[in-house]
Amino acid sequence: MTIIYAIIIFCFLIFIHEFGHFIAAKSCGVKVNEFAIGMGPAIFKRKRGETQYSLRIFPIGGYCAMEGEDEDSEDERAFNNQPAWQRAIILAAGAFMNLLMAVVLMIIIAVYSGQATTVIDEVVDDSPAMEAGLMSGDQVTAVNGTEIESWNDFISLVGYSDEESVEITVLRDGRELTLTSALEYDEEAGRNKIGVSAQVKRNVFKGIVSGVKDTGSMTVMMYNIIRQLITGDVSMSELSGPVGIVYAVNTTAQQGVIYVIYLAALLSLNLAVMNMLPFPALDGGRLLFLLIRRITGKRVTDEMEGKIHFIGIMLLMVLMVYVTWNDIVKYIVPFFS
Repeated sequence: MTIIYAIIIFCFLIFIHEFGHFIAAKSCGVKVNEFAIGMGPAIFKRKRGETQYSLRIFPIGGYCAMEGEDEDSEDERAFNNQPAWQRAIILAAGAFMNLLMAVVLMIIIAVYSGQATTVIDEVVDDSPAMEAGLMSGDQVTAVNGTEIESWNDFISLVGYSDEESVEITVLRDGRELTLTSALEYDEEAGRNKIGVSAQVKRNVFKGIVSGVKDTGSMTVMMYNIIRQLITGDVSMSELSGPVGIVYAVNTTAQQGVIYVIYLAALLSLNLAVMNMLPFPALDGGRLLFLLIRRITGKRVTDEMEGKIHFIGIMLLMVLMVYVTWNDIVKYIVPFFS
């Protein structure tokens, strides 16, 4: 079932990506020869109009094959004969759809999970917070004299304090109180805790704002990881492929549906970010060539660009083999040892 879940998630995200290219191409009047989900031999195909729709046996990708995409074509509706701005829109549409899907999924998570308020919901028995006199219903307004606007502010000020205790200012029944609580270090979380949780409220508007912000934070995190891979601060062995995705789906599925949705959002955003990298065969590489050809004119032909993208595909396949082998060593070998 884990493998089935992983295939469904992966195929769905690939469908969203290629559907973005497909819709943009059709909107711009470009001839689409085939719209396929999966790679390899077709297990289902049907032609409607000028486009063949197919489902292929290996759920490891998909494509939207446009006339004149990687070769010269005399067809006036071919991709290579369209204005540069239309080609740019078509190339960017796949990543945009994945980004949009990630935002939608993160909004669903934020609305479902709710947003933590600055009001204490529960005080753990025999915790530093209980000994300090904190109570359920207290509204935290400041920590060590620093005003807080969100529960994240509270976690940051308490969790990473260098002191042995903190002064927490709360509102209780309209009165302001300042209480001193000792700190306990949580090895697993890697920060201090005092034994309180926040009240959670669900608000659609705040959920939308939170979902967009969380997606932005995830995007920054991914680009930081890519930068660290380039600089060598993160090892290539940390990369994962399809096997790693199956393992991640198995782990998250045990924790609940909401974690699977979060993983899907993460993978969708990952597809968007990776596809926009300026590397041959990726959408970002094609956009880069679009810019280069605007500058150089006819010096770079469609055939030359197609050959470079083919080399890019081969290099990506080598990378796929490498990360898959790493995943096998990391996840499967220990299972049988």
